[in-house]
Amino acid sequence: MQVIITIGMFRIFEDIMVYGHLADAFIVCLLSAITCGIVGSYVVARRMVFLSGGITHASFGGLGVAIYAGVNPLLGALMFASLASVGVEYASRNGRIREDSAIGIIWSVGMAIGALFMSLTPGYAVELPSYLFGSISLVDSSDIKWLTMLMLTVTLGALLWGRRIMYMTFDEEYARSQGIPVAAMAYLMSVVVAVTIVLSIKVMGIVLLMSLVTIPTVIANTLTKEYRLITLLAVIVAVVCNIAGFVMSYEIELPSGGGIPTGSCIIFLLSMMLLGVKLYDACRRRALRKG
Repeated sequence: MQVIITIGMFRIFEDIMVYGHLADAFIVCLLSAITCGIVGSYVVARRMVFLSGGITHASFGGLGVAIYAGVNPLLGALMFASLASVGVEYASRNGRIREDSAIGIIWSVGMAIGALFMSLTPGYAVELPSYLFGSISLVDSSDIKWLTMLMLTVTLGALLWGRRIMYMTFDEEYARSQGIPVAAMAYLMSVVVAVTIVLSIKVMGIVLLMSLVTIPTVIANTLTKEYRLITLLAVIVAVVCNIAGFVMSYEIELPSGGGIPTGSCIIFLLSMMLLGVKLYDACRRRALRKG
């Protein structure tokens, strides 16, 4: 894999200078990595991975309705995903419906609505795979614009309110005692997660997108337990995973939706192996000292 990525990096940068659509795809790949790395740290730390999966699949309903109505599919997905995220947050905070039950409902209903309206739309099969499994080659300047705005907003928010988000994530009672509007911030973060998911759909698709939100943070968490460092390392790991997957997809001619998660999984397995070696070495040294 290392040889493929090394050779591919030279080839892909040469082609980026020639083909504009490839440059757009590479920029979107980097932007989504930075954004998902920051947002993913919050998602994993607050144990919202299952919720994020529900939001991701609920957005499929918005895609189906938007394609049927002839409007921008991502706009429909954004509306469905935002409503789903706020609805689940409200249900979990008011205790009327268990959070896992609410997530299961929006997950299944979103997919059902999307499948229904997609089937009613002539020629839907042409667009369906790109939204389900990703098609980064179809990105355009508008995708770059919106992802850039989101990335800058998320980065600025993490720099300005990172400490407050950390308090809310790990201890809501303490956060309230510090005057932090926990409920309002939780709703806002749910919407941010929804927007991040929707704007990254073209990179990896609905089915595989959660790997981009989850795996880099999990890898970073094996290296440190400090939230700020986890966020920084998650961004770095996400960028590496995306570039590696992008290059591998380009060289082997695979869809980005399959190549990027595969690259992420390989890097995750390598990190687990290195962690195992370190743990073994630490245990061996401890045993030698006791002996």
